Amino acid sequence: MAKSGNKAVVPEAREALNRFKMEAANEVGVNLKQGYNGDLTSKQAGSVGGQMVKKMIESYENSMK
Repeated sequence: MAKSGNKAVVPEAREALNRFKMEAANEVGVNLKQGYNGDLTSKQAGSVGGQMVKKMIESYENSMK
């Protein structure tokens, strides 16, 4: 059975992904800290993830113009 993990496909991208996550969290008013953020509510975590997806879709759509 394959082990599920949180490994980045491109390890060098980890820093950029962390900056992107912090930016998205800031935009939706969620206070993220470096390291462990397990004290976030599901709503807060979902807001951050949703904002990240929204920004990725916008970026892709803009690149198609």
